[in-house]
Amino acid sequence: MVWVGNQTLISHFIFLGLFTHSPLHIFLFSITMIMFLMALSGNGLMILLINVSPHLHTPMYFFLSWLSLMDLMLISTIVPRMAVDFLMGHGSISFTGCGLQILFFLTLTGGECFLLAFMAYDRYVAISNPLRYSVVMSRRVCWLMVSGSWLFGLVDGLIQAVFTLSFPYCGSQEIDHFFCDVPAVLKLACADTSLYETMIYVCCILMLLLPFSVISASYLKILVAVLRMRSAEGRQKAFATCSSHMAVVSLFYGAAMITYMRPQTYHSSKQDKVVSVFYTMITPMLNPLIYSLRNKEVARALKQLLRRCLCSRGQG
Repeated sequence: MVWVGNQTLISHFIFLGLFTHSPLHIFLFSITMIMFLMALSGNGLMILLINVSPHLHTPMYFFLSWLSLMDLMLISTIVPRMAVDFLMGHGSISFTGCGLQILFFLTLTGGECFLLAFMAYDRYVAISNPLRYSVVMSRRVCWLMVSGSWLFGLVDGLIQAVFTLSFPYCGSQEIDHFFCDVPAVLKLACADTSLYETMIYVCCILMLLLPFSVISASYLKILVAVLRMRSAEGRQKAFATCSSHMAVVSLFYGAAMITYMRPQTYHSSKQDKVVSVFYTMITPMLNPLIYSLRNKEVARALKQLLRRCLCSRGQG
């Protein structure tokens, strides 16, 4: 605690967490850890396969490798600390630590918002204009898109981390959440946060609605192009791929919009925690399954890698 005038400013926060130690919550915690391990292994495997397989060195898989890295970092920013807090029976985080968690979390989620939009545009160009695909999606353009995703995410993370921690916190230390989520932290501020909430709305329009609009427009044009295909098998394959992609994208953006685009008065701690699980744990686990591991090219790369490992073990 730090005394300023007649107020006591807090120096750390205490997480109330996602689970209690009831039998049901212990079971749910076990499911969460399985999801965490699946996300680590799935995304880690995708990064490895894309880097060691020459036939996966294309723009689509280039973006997928960065998506896997973002998901890997995102879930690692949240889940390990949450698990340690649950196992120890209590969890606290310093003021600075909370700011860093906000920074990393929003940088990664913001970066992923833009990266998903660029990935949708990449698929649109590949299907709608295949002859000019290699020119439009050159290596330089791909690097600019990835760099832009990280830059936009970092700017958003810095702005929100600095502004959130600029408020005085002199009341309760207890954050009714399992990580330093901005709406949950703001509830503890002993100052008027209405202007900052307005700024968050503006940031969300830029970070969520604009990329989601690009994704929706891209997949709508892809749908039109698919309907013009003469091959029934090609149409069915494209429909299956696009529908699964849109399902995961809608899950990620929908959960983020519910959390960050509602007025503070409409926030429920229990609801916020449940919704946060979708974009911090579920989508990082689903992305490698939906985007890549069902793909024949990725399956071929996995078989080649396993064959190479077995051969080297046999020679050894």
